[in-house]
Amino acid sequence: MVAYGGISSLSLSPSPCFSSLPYLRRRCFSTRRTFALMAGLGDDPVRDWILSEGKASKITRISPVGGGCINRASRYDTDAGSFFVKTNRNIGPSMFEGEALGLDAMYKTRTIRVPQPFKVGSLPTGGSYIIMEFVEFGASRSNQSVLGRKLAEMHKAGKSEKGFGFDVENTIGSTPQINTWSSDWIQFYGEHRLGYQLKLAQKQYGDSTIYQKGQRLIQKIAPLFENIVIEPCLLHGDLWSGNITYDKNGEPVILDPACYYGHSEAEFGMSWCAGFGGSFYNSYFEVMPKQPGFEKRRDLYLLYHYLNHYNLFGSGYRSSAMSIIDDYLRMLNA
Repeated sequence: MVAYGGISSLSLSPSPCFSSLPYLRRRCFSTRRTFALMAGLGDDPVRDWILSEGKASKITRISPVGGGCINRASRYDTDAGSFFVKTNRNIGPSMFEGEALGLDAMYKTRTIRVPQPFKVGSLPTGGSYIIMEFVEFGASRSNQSVLGRKLAEMHKAGKSEKGFGFDVENTIGSTPQINTWSSDWIQFYGEHRLGYQLKLAQKQYGDSTIYQKGQRLIQKIAPLFENIVIEPCLLHGDLWSGNITYDKNGEPVILDPACYYGHSEAEFGMSWCAGFGGSFYNSYFEVMPKQPGFEKRRDLYLLYHYLNHYNLFGSGYRSSAMSIIDDYLRMLNA
């Protein structure tokens, strides 16, 4: 979540995902003082909430935060502490509601740190806002062992009796993410993850080849899940390096989620942009033991995100998605 702001400590070195900067919500570092004029307006729901439910008696400073090109980000300093505010002048509150529900679900597990969401609403001039806890980031001290353990603790603590899905639809990048509840993980992942992306590719590019081969794969993936137990775990859903940082105490913080309840292994679908190393996986599997066939399923979860990148940014990601599909079709004799 580069859009969260204040991540000057994060190093984005060149990587396979560096070329997809719109999706990564590249840092624009606007110099405009967002909301500078709003303080004098009578109808400012952000200011009103901070000075009432936020329990502040005065706002001492409003400053822009390094954020994304999709939303504007600001830090509100008050006598009751600091708040982080994102606004979007063009999109209604549904986008921020999905983010807030995801953050709240992760926050309530009391495992890995996430910013606590406080308020989502509509702006009187159009658009929407979200107010959340301001997390003070520290120097970049990547501790992948702690990250792996705390992420596994979140997966272990965050369960759903409703099955696989989420209470609202949300987005992965700017692509809608369908979260209709299902009791069957294979059906859910095939229809609402891979199948949805394949339909987008066919509609957007007329790509009947990847659609047809992808649909063949969906019909044949069941053997990859034999002899394992799949529980609905709370997933961040978009865990790449830009959505991982560390607070001033060196503890990991995860941001900008695309949450849903799914197979825990699906969390590693963006690992090609996350830089997870051996210490991360060792710590993770100490809490959530590795299940048989993990290595065979790994690329199936990468496929969802490669397809999404293909739909968002074009043909540069098609070959990666197509290669995974072809490899699985050979493996499964499909």
